[in-house]
Amino acid sequence: MNEIVQDYIEDYIRGLIPEGNPLLEAFRVRAAADEIPIIHPEVQNYLEILIKSRNIQSILEIGTAVGYSASVFAAAMDAHGQVDTIERSLKMVSEAEENIGELGIGNQVNLILGDALETVETLTKSYDMIFLDGGKGHYIHLLDACLKRLKPGGVLVSDNVLFKGMIASDALVIRRKITIVKRMRKYLEAISDHPQLMTTVLPLGDGLAVSWMKN
Repeated sequence: MNEIVQDYIEDYIRGLIPEGNPLLEAFRVRAAADEIPIIHPEVQNYLEILIKSRNIQSILEIGTAVGYSASVFAAAMDAHGQVDTIERSLKMVSEAEENIGELGIGNQVNLILGDALETVETLTKSYDMIFLDGGKGHYIHLLDACLKRLKPGGVLVSDNVLFKGMIASDALVIRRKITIVKRMRKYLEAISDHPQLMTTVLPLGDGLAVSWMKN
Protein backbone atom coordinates (compact mmCIF):
# COMPACT_ATOMS: atom_id res chain seq x y z
CA MET A 1 0.00 0.00 0.00
CA ASN A 2 1.29 3.49 -0.80
CA GLU A 3 -0.25 5.03 2.37
CA ILE A 4 -2.51 7.21 0.19
CA VAL A 5 -5.18 4.66 -0.73
CA GLN A 6 -5.61 0.97 0.06
CA ASP A 7 -4.06 -1.54 -2.32
CA TYR A 8 -7.40 -3.01 -3.38
CA ILE A 9 -8.74 0.41 -4.40
CA GLU A 10 -5.57 1.28 -6.29
CA ASP A 11 -5.56 -2.10 -8.06
CA TYR A 12 -9.23 -1.77 -8.98
CA ILE A 13 -8.77 1.74 -10.43
CA ARG A 14 -5.75 0.64 -12.42
CA GLY A 15 -7.67 -2.35 -13.70
CA LEU A 16 -10.24 -0.02 -15.24
CA ILE A 17 -7.65 1.84 -17.33
CA PRO A 18 -7.52 0.40 -20.85
CA GLU A 19 -4.15 -0.28 -22.45
CA GLY A 20 -2.96 2.68 -24.46
CA ASN A 21 -0.09 3.27 -26.86
CA PRO A 22 1.85 -0.03 -26.97
CA LEU A 23 5.17 1.81 -27.26
CA LEU A 24 4.41 3.77 -24.10
CA GLU A 25 3.30 0.58 -22.36
CA ALA A 26 6.63 -1.05 -23.26
CA PHE A 27 8.44 2.07 -22.03
CA ARG A 28 6.59 1.82 -18.69
CA VAL A 29 7.54 -1.85 -18.30
CA ARG A 30 11.23 -1.07 -18.98
CA ALA A 31 11.24 1.78 -16.46
CA ALA A 32 9.62 -0.43 -13.83
CA ALA A 33 12.17 -3.18 -14.45
CA ASP A 34 14.97 -0.63 -13.99
CA GLU A 35 13.27 0.65 -10.81
CA ILE A 36 13.01 4.17 -12.21
CA PRO A 37 10.16 6.15 -10.61
CA ILE A 38 7.66 7.38 -13.20
CA ILE A 39 4.12 8.71 -12.96
CA HIS A 40 1.57 6.23 -11.62
CA PRO A 41 -0.87 4.78 -14.18
CA GLU A 42 -3.88 6.54 -12.64
CA VAL A 43 -1.99 9.84 -12.61
CA GLN A 44 -1.05 9.31 -16.26
CA ASN A 45 -4.68 8.59 -17.13
CA TYR A 46 -5.88 11.74 -15.35
CA LEU A 47 -3.24 13.94 -17.03
CA GLU A 48 -4.03 12.56 -20.48
CA ILE A 49 -7.69 13.50 -19.92
CA LEU A 50 -6.67 16.94 -18.64
CA ILE A 51 -4.43 17.61 -21.66
CA LYS A 52 -6.99 16.44 -24.21
CA SER A 53 -10.06 18.05 -22.62
CA ARG A 54 -8.34 21.44 -22.20
CA ASN A 55 -6.61 21.25 -25.59
CA ILE A 56 -3.27 21.91 -23.91
CA GLN A 57 -0.57 22.62 -26.47
CA SER A 58 2.43 23.77 -24.44
CA ILE A 59 3.85 22.11 -21.32
CA LEU A 60 6.82 22.84 -19.09
CA GLU A 61 8.01 19.85 -17.07
CA ILE A 62 10.38 20.05 -14.12
CA GLY A 63 12.14 16.70 -13.74
CA THR A 64 12.58 14.71 -16.96
CA ALA A 65 14.15 11.52 -15.56
CA VAL A 66 14.11 9.04 -18.47
CA GLY A 67 11.49 10.98 -20.44
CA TYR A 68 8.42 8.88 -19.71
CA SER A 69 6.00 11.60 -18.61
CA ALA A 70 7.23 13.98 -21.33
CA SER A 71 6.47 11.22 -23.84
CA VAL A 72 2.99 10.74 -22.37
CA PHE A 73 2.32 14.48 -22.63
CA ALA A 74 3.53 14.71 -26.23
CA ALA A 75 1.43 11.70 -27.23
CA ALA A 76 -1.66 13.21 -25.58
CA MET A 77 -1.34 16.45 -27.56
CA ASP A 78 -1.71 16.82 -31.30
CA ALA A 79 1.35 17.03 -33.56
CA HIS A 80 1.71 20.77 -32.86
CA GLY A 81 1.97 20.32 -29.08
CA GLN A 82 5.32 21.03 -27.45
CA VAL A 83 6.92 19.90 -24.19
CA ASP A 84 9.93 21.68 -22.66
CA THR A 85 11.41 19.48 -19.95
CA ILE A 86 14.23 20.32 -17.53
CA GLU A 87 16.62 17.75 -16.03
CA ARG A 88 19.87 18.35 -14.15
CA SER A 89 21.37 14.88 -14.74
CA LEU A 90 23.26 14.51 -18.02
CA LYS A 91 22.88 10.73 -17.79
CA MET A 92 19.10 11.05 -17.50
CA VAL A 93 18.94 13.55 -20.38
CA SER A 94 20.90 11.15 -22.60
CA GLU A 95 18.56 8.27 -21.71
CA ALA A 96 15.49 10.45 -22.22
CA GLU A 97 16.73 11.57 -25.63
CA GLU A 98 17.16 7.94 -26.69
CA ASN A 99 13.75 6.88 -25.35
CA ILE A 100 11.92 9.81 -26.91
CA GLY A 101 13.71 9.24 -30.22
CA GLU A 102 12.54 5.62 -30.28
CA LEU A 103 8.95 6.85 -29.91
CA GLY A 104 9.34 9.18 -32.89
CA ILE A 105 8.27 12.30 -30.98
CA GLY A 106 11.63 14.04 -30.72
CA ASN A 107 10.30 17.04 -32.63
CA GLN A 108 7.73 17.64 -29.87
CA VAL A 109 10.01 17.39 -26.86
CA ASN A 110 12.72 19.92 -26.03
CA LEU A 111 15.18 18.51 -23.48
CA ILE A 112 16.88 21.15 -21.34
CA LEU A 113 19.93 20.23 -19.25
CA GLY A 114 20.17 22.37 -16.13
CA ASP A 115 19.15 23.05 -12.56
CA ALA A 116 15.46 23.95 -12.54
CA LEU A 117 15.92 26.59 -9.84
CA GLU A 118 18.15 28.51 -12.24
CA THR A 119 16.77 27.44 -15.62
CA VAL A 120 13.10 28.37 -15.10
CA GLU A 121 14.17 31.96 -14.43
CA THR A 122 15.79 32.15 -17.88
CA LEU A 123 12.73 30.98 -19.82
CA THR A 124 10.69 33.50 -21.79
CA LYS A 125 7.83 31.30 -23.05
CA SER A 126 4.44 30.92 -21.39
CA TYR A 127 2.77 27.54 -20.97
CA ASP A 128 -0.72 26.05 -20.85
CA MET A 129 0.46 23.56 -18.21
CA ILE A 130 3.43 23.22 -15.88
CA PHE A 131 4.20 19.82 -14.35
CA LEU A 132 6.32 19.81 -11.19
CA ASP A 133 7.95 16.42 -10.66
CA GLY A 134 11.46 17.20 -9.45
CA GLY A 135 12.90 17.36 -5.95
CA LYS A 136 9.94 17.67 -3.58
CA GLY A 137 11.84 19.94 -1.23
CA HIS A 138 12.26 22.51 -4.01
CA TYR A 139 8.63 22.93 -5.07
CA ILE A 140 8.19 25.92 -2.78
CA HIS A 141 11.33 27.56 -4.19
CA LEU A 142 10.10 27.10 -7.78
CA LEU A 143 6.58 28.40 -7.26
CA ASP A 144 7.03 32.09 -8.08
CA ALA A 145 9.15 31.41 -11.17
CA CYS A 146 6.65 28.81 -12.44
CA LEU A 147 3.69 31.14 -12.02
CA LYS A 148 5.47 33.76 -14.14
CA ARG A 149 5.60 31.21 -16.97
CA LEU A 150 2.02 29.93 -16.60
CA LYS A 151 -0.64 31.41 -18.88
CA PRO A 152 -3.82 32.83 -17.34
CA GLY A 153 -6.27 29.93 -17.36
CA GLY A 154 -3.39 27.46 -17.34
CA VAL A 155 -2.83 24.64 -14.85
CA LEU A 156 0.03 23.92 -12.48
CA VAL A 157 0.19 20.20 -11.67
CA SER A 158 2.39 19.08 -8.77
CA ASP A 159 3.13 15.38 -8.35
CA ASN A 160 3.93 13.35 -5.21
CA VAL A 161 2.63 16.06 -2.89
CA LEU A 162 1.41 13.71 -0.14
CA PHE A 163 4.75 11.88 -0.02
CA LYS A 164 3.68 8.43 1.23
CA GLY A 165 1.16 10.05 3.55
CA MET A 166 3.82 11.90 5.56
CA ILE A 167 2.49 15.31 4.55
CA ALA A 168 -0.92 14.51 6.04
CA SER A 169 0.17 12.69 9.21
CA ASP A 170 3.06 13.29 11.60
CA ALA A 171 2.77 9.65 12.64
CA LEU A 172 4.16 8.60 9.26
CA VAL A 173 7.06 11.07 9.10
CA ILE A 174 10.55 9.59 8.87
CA ARG A 175 13.09 11.69 10.75
CA ARG A 176 15.45 12.14 7.79
CA LYS A 177 12.54 13.42 5.68
CA ILE A 178 11.41 16.15 8.10
CA THR A 179 12.81 19.03 6.00
CA ILE A 180 11.07 17.79 2.85
CA VAL A 181 7.80 17.33 4.74
CA LYS A 182 7.95 20.85 6.18
CA ARG A 183 8.70 22.38 2.79
CA MET A 184 5.93 20.42 1.04
CA ARG A 185 3.38 21.43 3.66
CA LYS A 186 4.45 25.03 3.16
CA TYR A 187 4.10 24.59 -0.60
CA LEU A 188 0.60 23.11 -0.36
CA GLU A 189 -0.48 25.93 1.93
CA ALA A 190 0.98 28.46 -0.52
CA ILE A 191 -0.83 27.12 -3.59
CA SER A 192 -4.06 26.62 -1.65
CA ASP A 193 -4.08 30.20 -0.32
CA HIS A 194 -2.54 31.91 -3.37
CA PRO A 195 -4.79 34.70 -4.70
CA GLN A 196 -4.03 33.77 -8.34
CA LEU A 197 -4.76 30.06 -7.94
CA MET A 198 -7.61 27.68 -7.26
CA THR A 199 -6.18 24.38 -6.04
CA THR A 200 -7.37 20.86 -5.28
CA VAL A 201 -5.30 17.98 -3.89
CA LEU A 202 -6.21 14.53 -5.19
CA PRO A 203 -5.31 11.16 -3.62
CA LEU A 204 -3.95 9.82 -6.91
CA GLY A 205 -0.59 8.08 -7.00
CA ASP A 206 1.47 9.65 -4.22
CA GLY A 207 -0.75 12.74 -4.15
CA LEU A 208 -1.47 15.16 -7.01
CA ALA A 209 -2.15 18.89 -6.63
CA VAL A 210 -3.92 20.64 -9.52
CA SER A 211 -3.93 24.44 -9.50
CA TRP A 212 -5.81 26.61 -12.00
CA MET A 213 -4.41 30.05 -12.76
CA LYS A 214 -7.29 32.51 -12.60
CA ASN A 215 -7.87 34.63 -15.70
